[in-house]
Amino acid sequence: MRDKPNPWLDRVWRGLLLGLMTLFVVNIGLMVAAVATSSFARRWLGTWFPDGWTATWYTAAWREFQLDSILWVTVEVVFALSLLIGVPAAYTLARRNFVGKRALMLLFLLPLMVPPITYGIPLATVLYQVQLAGTIYGVILANLIPAAPFVILVMTPFIEQIDPNLESAARVFGASTGRMFLHVLVPLLAPGILAASLLVLVRTIALFELTFLTAGPDSQTLVVALYYAVFAAGVRAPQSVDAMAMIYMAVTLVWLLIALRFVNPTQLVSRVKEHPQPAT
Repeated sequence: MRDKPNPWLDRVWRGLLLGLMTLFVVNIGLMVAAVATSSFARRWLGTWFPDGWTATWYTAAWREFQLDSILWVTVEVVFALSLLIGVPAAYTLARRNFVGKRALMLLFLLPLMVPPITYGIPLATVLYQVQLAGTIYGVILANLIPAAPFVILVMTPFIEQIDPNLESAARVFGASTGRMFLHVLVPLLAPGILAASLLVLVRTIALFELTFLTAGPDSQTLVVALYYAVFAAGVRAPQSVDAMAMIYMAVTLVWLLIALRFVNPTQLVSRVKEHPQPAT
C-alpha cells in the first residue's frame, strides 16, 4: 500500500523553493540596481542615495573607451563566424551523410563542453607564432572554435525544416550550387541566419578568455574593453566603469531578446522531424 503524501512536507518544500528563487532574484536585482544607480550618480560616497544624478558618464565612457569601434569589431567577428563559416558548415552536416559524420559532430561539440581556457592558451601561442595574435583575424580564428558549433546547433533545425525537393527543383531548372544557396536557401533560412547571428553576437560579446588572449589594441570586443577599464593603470571614476558595464549589459540583453523572437530555445537541444529525402 502506497504511503499518502504528507501535506506539511509538501508545503515546506514549496516554501523552500520559493524562498531560494526569491533570494536569487532579489540578489541579482540589487546588484544590477547598485550598478545602474552608480552609473547615473553625480557623486556617491557612503550614503544610501547619491548626491545628484547625471547621464554624462555614459557619453564620457563612450568617448573614452571608443565603444563605436569596439562594437564594430564585435560585429565583424560575428559576421565572419555566423554567415561565412557557420551556415555552410551547418548545411553540409544537415544535408550530407558521409563516413565519420558522427565523429565530426563530436569534434564540433567538444569546444562547447570544454572550458575555453584549456585550449585558449595553446591556441593563443600558435597565433602568436604565426603573427596573427593582436589582429582582427586572430580574434576571428580564436572565436571560431566555440562559435561554429553554436551556429551549427542553431541552424540545423532551420535547415531540416526546408523540403529537400525545393533544392532538387532548383537544380532541375539549371541552378548551380551557389545560385541555389543564394536564391533559394538564404531567403528561407533568413530567420535562422538572423537568430544565429544574434545569438553568436551575444556569445561573442560575453566570451572573454579567448578574445583576451588574442586581442590587440584595435581588435578588442566589448567585454575585453570592460576588463581593461576596470584593471588598467591610472585613476578612473567608478561611475564611468559602471556606465560601460550597463552599456555592455543592455547590448547583450537587447540582442538576446531579439534573437529569442526568431528561435525557440528548445531547438538548441532537440531536432525537429526530418523531411523525407527526395526520390532518386
